[in-house]
Amino acid sequence: MRIGLITADPGHQLLADATALLTPRHEVVALDPRGHDGTKTRDPASAGELADMYLLKARTPPALALARSLERRGAPVVNSAAATAWCQDRTAMAERALRAGLPFAPTRTVASLAGLAAEPPRRPVVVKSRHSRRHDLVARVDEAAQLRALTGDWADEPVVVQDFVPNDGWDHKLWVVAGRVFASLRRSELAAGGRGPDLPLALDALPPGWLDPVLRVGPVFSLDVYGVDLIDAGGGAPLIVDINAFPGIRGQAGAPEALAALALRTAERGGLTVSHT
Repeated sequence: MRIGLITADPGHQLLADATALLTPRHEVVALDPRGHDGTKTRDPASAGELADMYLLKARTPPALALARSLERRGAPVVNSAAATAWCQDRTAMAERALRAGLPFAPTRTVASLAGLAAEPPRRPVVVKSRHSRRHDLVARVDEAAQLRALTGDWADEPVVVQDFVPNDGWDHKLWVVAGRVFASLRRSELAAGGRGPDLPLALDALPPGWLDPVLRVGPVFSLDVYGVDLIDAGGGAPLIVDINAFPGIRGQAGAPEALAALALRTAERGGLTVSHT
C-alpha cells in the first residue's frame, strides 16, 4: 500500500511513529501543502501517482485545498476536507453539535471583538476566535476592561462567546482514532497559572456517561481521528468546549498503532471508514 501524509511536519511524533510501523511493508509519502493555493487542479501527486489513501494532518486553507483536489480524483482522505473544515469554524461546530444533541457549550457569534467590547457581557465569558488556527484568541473575560485591552491586538477578529462555566480548572482531553479512545488531563489555559502539562487519565476514571458523547462526535462530524475537550459542568455532567480534527495525540500508547491500522483499512477499502451526510 501507498499511504500519503498531507502535512508540513511529517516528523510529528504521531505521524513518525505510525510511519515507522507502516514502512517495513508499505510506502509512506509526505505532501507538504504549503504553497498550494487551491487555484490549480494540479497538486504534488500527479496523475497515476495517487496514494491508496491520505491522512490529512493539517488544517490550513492550502491543506484543505489539496485534500479536496485529491478527493475529486477519487482518493480517500482521513479526515475528509469537509469534516476538517467543520471543525475550523467554531460557529458551524457549535450549531452542528447542538443540533445533534451533544452537550456542547452554548455559543453565540459576534462579527468582531470590537463589537463585543462596545456591548460587553455582564457575566464572565470565554471569548474565542471564530476560526480555529494556531495562536488564535482564547481568553476568559470577567470585566469590560479586559475586553478593551484585547481589542488592541484583536479588534477586527470575528469571535464566538461562551458563558464561563465554573469548574476545577482541568480540561479532559479525549482523543479518538477509529473508535479507540485515549485520554489525559491538562490544566486549562484559562485557569490561574495558565496551561500545564498533560497528566495520565485512565478511561475508567472518567465520570459515568462521558464516553458516549465523545464517541458520538465521530459520526456527527464524519471524523475518524479527532479530539474532544470537556470540562465538568457540575455534578459530573460533561460539557464539550472544543472539537479538533486530527489532533497531535502525543505520548498515548497505542495511538500510532491505531492510526496505522486505520490507514491500511481505509486504503484496502478504497474509501473512508466513517461515511455520513
